[in-house]
Amino acid sequence: MAMPRPTAAQLAYGSCTVIFSTLAMLLLSQTSSGLGIAVIALAALALGLLVALTVPVPKPAPAAVVSRPATPEERVPVQRETASVAAGAEPTGS
Repeated sequence: MAMPRPTAAQLAYGSCTVIFSTLAMLLLSQTSSGLGIAVIALAALALGLLVALTVPVPKPAPAAVVSRPATPEERVPVQRETASVAAGAEPTGS
């Protein structure tokens, strides 16, 4: 089973979430240790993934409605003229 490709909206929302949440957490925590920065970066990535997966995906277009063929009772007969009938219908001069 192939995994569906992310939409542009999912990529945009996820990326913005990672960037802004990383900046916000770094500024609010005022950490300077490598371990603190790594934890914040992993938390921001997890949050970005969560946001990207919860963005509503557009539903596929509904399949075209297939019309059923008309039954013989529903068909309307068409009167057709043949060449012999059309030739015989010419007015004769009297």
